Amino acid sequence: MVEPRTRARVPWIVWTLLGLAVLVQVGLRASQPAPVARASALAAPPRLAFARAASLGEERVLGQWLALYLQAFDNQPGISVPFMSLDYARVELWLDLLLALDPAGSYPLLMAAHLYGQVPDATRTRRMLEFIHRHYLVDPPGRWRWLAHAVVIARHRLQDPRLALHYAQSLAEAPDGARTPGWARQMHIFLHEDLGEADTAKLLLGGLLASGTLSDPKEIHFLMSRLQALQAVENGVKNPSSLSTVRRSPGAPGALQAPIAPQAPLN
Repeated sequence: MVEPRTRARVPWIVWTLLGLAVLVQVGLRASQPAPVARASALAAPPRLAFARAASLGEERVLGQWLALYLQAFDNQPGISVPFMSLDYARVELWLDLLLALDPAGSYPLLMAAHLYGQVPDATRTRRMLEFIHRHYLVDPPGRWRWLAHAVVIARHRLQDPRLALHYAQSLAEAPDGARTPGWARQMHIFLHEDLGEADTAKLLLGGLLASGTLSDPKEIHFLMSRLQALQAVENGVKNPSSLSTVRRSPGAPGALQAPIAPQAPLN
């Protein structure tokens, strides 16, 4: 029967080599710098043709997965990347791709307005608003509410009423089939008033009331009251800006409701 070898019978050279190996391992670990989290740059999106081929006919599903990837890109291992540090030219390319894969979807427009458009950088915010405007022109019926949201961001966040008027004018010029509600089409009138262009606002209000396209008595009453208020301004009666009465609609994210009409009895 073979007796088990005890530690005392192990040659000293083996113990020496084992100790040296442990010391070398400890020294190597101690000499390495502490791990540092580094942010990786946002890569360019795949080409649309490649993405469509890779989707195997499920372009909408692929678009949703890519949207999740883009939205979560700011959370990288060990670090959180501010949206403002991203390359917005590439962000815009990603958003373009998402809308191309799912034209009926609105999530890329929501991301532009509420994620990438809310950074404390006016240039980046303007870029996202222009992205919304550009894609609104492609599909006014499906995207008017996001352009209306862009009007409010431009006016109140960027403090740029001229830019807000530019977008509101696009809403006013929407084709009849766009199903844009009256309050959105009328935003440009109140922006003219907000800019002190009372004559233009009165002309637009008068033309709208005389066009015969309005059917809601409350809406007609409200617009008549605004026209009368503008006429009163000429006589020295102060009237607050009416754009501030625009409110959010609970029905859809980013949507807006018409200015609240006064609840006075109709004559």
